[in-house]
Order: sequence, then C-alpha cells, then structure tokens
Amino acid sequence: MDSIQFIVYGEPVAQGRPRGSVINGKVKMRDPLKSKNFKQYVALVASQYRPKQVITGPVAMDVRVFRPMPKAVSGSKRKKENAEKGLLRPVTKPDVDNYVKGVKDALNHLIYKDDSQVVDLKVSKYYSEEPRVEVIITEIVS
Repeated sequence: MDSIQFIVYGEPVAQGRPRGSVINGKVKMRDPLKSKNFKQYVALVASQYRPKQVITGPVAMDVRVFRPMPKAVSGSKRKKENAEKGLLRPVTKPDVDNYVKGVKDALNHLIYKDDSQVVDLKVSKYYSEEPRVEVIITEIVS
C-alpha cells in the first residue's frame, strides 16, 4: 500500500487537557472546544484520503507541525529566512506530543481502526508563514 498524505491548513492546535464535570453523580470528561473543533477539522480533511477499508495492521506516522512565526522571528529578515529553511525551530510549548495526540485521535475509525496501531511515530515542529500540519501514514506490511 502507498502512503496516505494530506495537509491540514490553518494554525495547529495542541490537545488541551480534558475537562471534567459531575452529572448525576457520574464524572463526564470532554475535550476543550478548541481541541474538539481541530480534531473534527483534521477528520474532515483526512476523510478525502481515507482508504476503502480502515487499516487494521501496524502503521508508521510522520507529522510535521508548522506553527505561525512569532513577531520576534517575522520581524527579522535573517531569522525569518532561517525559520523557513527549518534552521530556526520552535522550542517553546506546546510540546510535539500534544500536537500529535489530537491528530491521532481524529484518524480513529477513519484511516485506521485505533491509534494504538501507530507503532512508528515521528513528529517535528517548524515555523512557517503558512501554518499547517502535514501528515503521512504508511501501513507497515510484513
């Protein structure tokens, strides 16, 4: 099988902490609205690339997160050029694992059966004038 590749344009959203509430003595956990909306957007974009049948075996995933450039970077021509070349990278929060969590969750039952099938994962953070998330999923065939 070939790789499934797609790009989610717009500012990447890191998975927020789940919020809990007690209703009739039962604890109900839910995603923050921003995280929920981002997952739905990722699923909408990915649905255009979904396989005929969801993948049930192991997969490798490569995710590249392109964050908007902060003013300190975009204000300097040299820093901006270095950022676009990938030489100047974001070392601030959110962490890469918080970005990828929402993407993995969004692809459940759409690209693969469950995100536990992701056995090989690479996540990278960059700056860009065009914020986006690039995703490549490859089925591992033995």
